[in-house]
Amino acid sequence: MFRRVRFPLALFVLVLAFAAAAKAEPLREGAAPVLAADGLGRGTIALDGPWQFHLGDDAGWAQPGLEDATGHNGWEQLTADRPWGVQGHANTIGYGWYRKHLSLETASASAQDVSLLVPAIDDTYEIYWNGRLVGQLGTMPPHLVTYKGVPEQIYSLGPARSGVLAVRVYKFPWGSNDDGTAGGFEGVPRIGSPEAIAAVKGALDFHWLRGIQFRFALTSLYCLVALFSFFVWLRDRSQRLLFWTGVYSLAVTMETPLVFLRLQLSYAVAEVGRLVVTGTREVALWFLLLWLLRMEDSARLARYIRILAVVVFTANLIDALLVPMFPALLSARAYEVGDAILTAIYMPPQLGVVVIVIAAFVLGKRLDSTRWVVATLAFLNSLFYFLLNLFAQGTRFTHWTISDRMDAPFLTFFGSPIGMRLILRTLMFLSIVYAVIRAGIENRRRQGELEQEFQNARELQQVLIPEDQPETPGYALTSAYKPALEVGGDFFQVIPVGGGETLIVLGDVSGKGLKAAMAVSLIVGMARALAPLIADPGKLLAEINDRLVGRLQGGFATALALRLSAEGACTLASAGHLPPYVNSRELEIPGSLPLGLAAGVVYESIPFRLEARDRLAVFTDGLLEARNEQGELYGFARVLALFAAKPDAQAAMNAAVEFGQDDDITVLTVQRVVTA
Repeated sequence: MFRRVRFPLALFVLVLAFAAAAKAEPLREGAAPVLAADGLGRGTIALDGPWQFHLGDDAGWAQPGLEDATGHNGWEQLTADRPWGVQGHANTIGYGWYRKHLSLETASASAQDVSLLVPAIDDTYEIYWNGRLVGQLGTMPPHLVTYKGVPEQIYSLGPARSGVLAVRVYKFPWGSNDDGTAGGFEGVPRIGSPEAIAAVKGALDFHWLRGIQFRFALTSLYCLVALFSFFVWLRDRSQRLLFWTGVYSLAVTMETPLVFLRLQLSYAVAEVGRLVVTGTREVALWFLLLWLLRMEDSARLARYIRILAVVVFTANLIDALLVPMFPALLSARAYEVGDAILTAIYMPPQLGVVVIVIAAFVLGKRLDSTRWVVATLAFLNSLFYFLLNLFAQGTRFTHWTISDRMDAPFLTFFGSPIGMRLILRTLMFLSIVYAVIRAGIENRRRQGELEQEFQNARELQQVLIPEDQPETPGYALTSAYKPALEVGGDFFQVIPVGGGETLIVLGDVSGKGLKAAMAVSLIVGMARALAPLIADPGKLLAEINDRLVGRLQGGFATALALRLSAEGACTLASAGHLPPYVNSRELEIPGSLPLGLAAGVVYESIPFRLEARDRLAVFTDGLLEARNEQGELYGFARVLALFAAKPDAQAAMNAAVEFGQDDDITVLTVQRVVTA
């Protein structure tokens, strides 16, 4: 009983609803349908149902008297709820015409104006009412101006009456990531009184605004971060991390007005701005990560990043300039091929973030968990964005839907659709802000420590490295010292011990900074106190070692003790230090433990002799371990060639510094001289 009653009742309701809104008049076979709209003024009516459609262009197709019956002179029927690309005309560009026959009657006896609400139409269009141009968006070739992503437009048709609504459309050529389904109407137009259409437009604008509120909120936060970062950077230009954070945040901020705000910017202007901002965002993120992951000292990697930045900006800019060059300078085919080639050039560098993060991992950078979180999220963002663009390329031919599924929202938050790209970008933003704050705090703390070290260094420097060397009878002595920090762990002392003899003590304490300097001051004090009492270098080192055990807090020190007589007799002892060079020959010395590791160590004293013009060079491992931009060590072969040329201490040190200093460097040379 219920099923037999329900169907007639539903049918009756549908008939009443259809009659109140719009009805199609009876047509003879093949004639264009007429949409009859009664009672305009009470609401709006959707211009749905079939529209007459024809590809190509003819000015006469705007006229109401045109014979446009289906199947006659190439006219067919399409609906306005979907583009022509999904209604049998995929991959079609150029001109197309829509026509709709209307019979309009207003709710009141007096003539009333009728407004037309037009959703997005790809890409440029003109609206004709009974052959009269009543509105347009953009201009047609040869002076083509197109708009994309603009809101719904309202046009007035004048007083209500029957007639033909014609829409002339021009579809722009395809980009490399277009799927070929666009063209023409993307939504159903509506007609009604100006007040009713304005109400519908307001509701649509509110729906759009509600759907994008989360992105607006995120953009506002990026804007605040950009302003704060630039403000702090301008006060301290050494804060390069904040500079790149500001550039990145500003680029993300500018994406919103260019892409999401639906400003009525021409496609050419919007595309140039979008691609420049996108390139800036990617490059800024590369340099931000270089500083955040503490890889800014890698000159080779920084050079590659600069090269990639030039490639990205150049390819993006040329690609954007193709838009205004069509159709005056480029054919549709040339535009599509050029866009595909340039996209293939600037897409691979989008993986720059991935390369930087992998490099940080391979190089074993010691970073706190906050920085690794940023690196991980930046890695995921970059990879997701690259794959999204990659799978979107050539979809006109592959018909893949992977990119659409990846970018589809999977939840709604207070009316805002949320997808994976927005979630990843939000998480990365939060992590970057937190990491930059942490880095700022760490940097201020470090600056305070360095300032304190610098203050203490001035008091300790005279003890660590003597400025003026005492007379060394029978020898010409040169010295050079360059710490990696304000205070280093290297030391040397030249101590006259009577009888025309001189004691030289040179060494390197493990670690750097003030802690190493304190250990150096302890060793230097012991050496100067014991030198007049102990003549043998080996016994001197053994005595210093026994006094150091347990006092270096887990550290150690390598050292050489060298005793010189005015007649050229020399005695050398080593505590785990690098062997010295005599001319181009390395002295052979026995292996031994550094100072401070174990008590009771015996250090052997090795006698040798320096003849006239012989030059002996002693140095710390900062010379041997200098590292260039390619990561190569200075090494033993270069050290041997260096001292074979008999340089003075300053020249030897300069050679290592130019190669690439990585540690404290101390060099001391002693040349035997004989006076007549």
